[in-house]
Amino acid sequence: MPTPYLNRELSWLEFNQRVLDEALREDLPLLERVKFLAITASNLDEFFQVRIGGLMLLRRSGRKTPDPSGLSPARNLVALRQRILKMSAQQYTLLTGTLVPALIQAGIHPLHPRDLSLAQSAQAAATFEDAIFPLLTPLAVDPEGAPPIVPALQITVACRILDPETKTTRHALIPMPEILGRRIHVSTEDQSHAFILIEDLVATHAGQLFPGEIVTATTAFRVTRNGDIVVQDEDASDLAGEMEDVLTARRFADTVRLELRSDAPRDLVRMIHQVTAASPQEVYRVDGPPGLAAFMELAFLPDFDHLRDADWPAQNSPAIAPGASMFETIAADDVLLFHPYESFEPVIRLIEEAAEDPDVIAIKQVLYRTARKSRIVDALIKAAENGKHVTALVELKARFDEARNLDRADELQRAGAQIVYGVKNLKTHAKICLIVRRESGHLRRYVHLGTGNYNETTSKLYTDLSYLTCKPEYGNDASLFFNAVTGRSKLLRFQRLVPAPTAMKPALLDLIASEAERAKQGLPARIIGKVNSLQDPEIINALYKASQAGVEIRLNIRGICCLKPGDPKYSKNIEVISVIDRFLEHARLFYFLQGGNSEIYISSADWMTRNLEKRIELMIPIETPALKRRLLRILESYFQDNTQASRLLPDGSSQRLTRTKGQKAFRAQDHFYQQAKKAAKAREHERSMTFEPHVPSDS
Repeated sequence: MPTPYLNRELSWLEFNQRVLDEALREDLPLLERVKFLAITASNLDEFFQVRIGGLMLLRRSGRKTPDPSGLSPARNLVALRQRILKMSAQQYTLLTGTLVPALIQAGIHPLHPRDLSLAQSAQAAATFEDAIFPLLTPLAVDPEGAPPIVPALQITVACRILDPETKTTRHALIPMPEILGRRIHVSTEDQSHAFILIEDLVATHAGQLFPGEIVTATTAFRVTRNGDIVVQDEDASDLAGEMEDVLTARRFADTVRLELRSDAPRDLVRMIHQVTAASPQEVYRVDGPPGLAAFMELAFLPDFDHLRDADWPAQNSPAIAPGASMFETIAADDVLLFHPYESFEPVIRLIEEAAEDPDVIAIKQVLYRTARKSRIVDALIKAAENGKHVTALVELKARFDEARNLDRADELQRAGAQIVYGVKNLKTHAKICLIVRRESGHLRRYVHLGTGNYNETTSKLYTDLSYLTCKPEYGNDASLFFNAVTGRSKLLRFQRLVPAPTAMKPALLDLIASEAERAKQGLPARIIGKVNSLQDPEIINALYKASQAGVEIRLNIRGICCLKPGDPKYSKNIEVISVIDRFLEHARLFYFLQGGNSEIYISSADWMTRNLEKRIELMIPIETPALKRRLLRILESYFQDNTQASRLLPDGSSQRLTRTKGQKAFRAQDHFYQQAKKAAKAREHERSMTFEPHVPSDS
């Protein structure tokens, strides 16, 4: 009997269903529901570009070998299409049947040009002429010539055009410039917010682009192209140049999805099929506007705070005194930060302080995904300009962030920083920053290690962990790490840090096996893991064996889970939950009882083959007893959640956990936020009660 294994792609779609389920909740504020709907659409965009695109390439190559779940690429694509069609229907039923009427009732009015008053129509026409018309570039469709290139993930208006003199009909396409956005605001007499979609406004005034002709029909559509195009860097002498080629190739890649309105005229549908080269299996007819991710803009409309959740502003960590030197703070004791409940600001402050500190000699950092306006990158530029030795490993293979990383790497290089474009054949996904500082005639190394990116924007939206230390063992390992990735030396086993692809997977397998061995001996054995995805067959098999041996295993997996829980033979001792809430669960955290001498790790890596074998990652042991206890409490809190948690079922679907009669509601993310607020307030009160005398100066 083969080992039970859930399909990776279908498992991801079930995760996206859990997000969609949040949008379906009537007890959530309206704009929060709109936000979750937009997230599901954005998630699907990337899913089509990467996973569907990759499977289509495998099918085209003739590959028939099944994946561990038993599905060949062709069968997998059929199953995925059926599941996505069901999800898409649910999205549009929710939008048109529930959310739009609720938005109108709340004073947010999505309108069509035919619904506008005379004054609003005049305003919209003026907006078209002044701000939109000059930016439009219609593309003629020549049935005998090469088809025009339709931009990916942009709304395009297809037009049927009649020449009244010759009585002939032709077709043209009008891509919507991304710079304009989707919503065109129209004024109202009351305090409501009204808008029309740009494609509807362009369709109404499309005749102005074709003087002397008549536009007799229009429809909007959207193309998704294969984004699973990566640089073949084993032969790339100029990685930056190769990456530019990859970005260009994606613009012209094969169609993997065509979103078409259900009411589109047949002749326009035929023309769009020909232009996009979309097969019937790649067409998704929608009962509303294509590209629902654009509705994210609505979730952040000003003046509608009452339709959103109350803010949870990041709290100051009690471990860090306001205005105190980050170097003095870390030298006094290790610091653990739980973002976004605790502010990411100390991490930024550390790098900004290092950039200006005359005693700092060197800064080395891995940059995978950064914010558009990154203070961290700005600080590294300042440090280089101040004469410090700055080394930045900028990962150019960070999918869909390649262009931004190329730009920032160029800025850093111009400032004098030493740039390394990742490592050949591997993605560098580790989150590490090393600062070397001269103190009392000696060099001391300060290290930041984390589970999330150096990105100020996502640090407010993702749950992640940061560990700041100047312990010599960690500093020495950090130096060896950078020497390995920049100098092409080997990633050997370090004193503390556990790197992938060399040591992390063997270490995890050993830790799981040792728990299994203890269970066989009748000793307590326990594993708790929190990851975004669990896919690696060897890790799954090891967990199955541990479960069969009697190890208590509790897994908190946000997204993909290929392990099948609830199987009486393989996984009767394994519980899998998933928490979907206002913040994206992103921290990776592993606990092993180890006979009472527990080991606990934070990590940049999920339990996926790509992370453990094809990326440079780090698993970081946390050894300070107080910090270990805190991390274990964080892990256990998720399993108390009875408001936002779902339990994974044996068929791969999930079921929201419900409270038993009389059970008190517990929401893990709210619990963490309230804890952070309470700790910050207590520390602030403590400081206010501490009297610091003025000391006369030596002068």
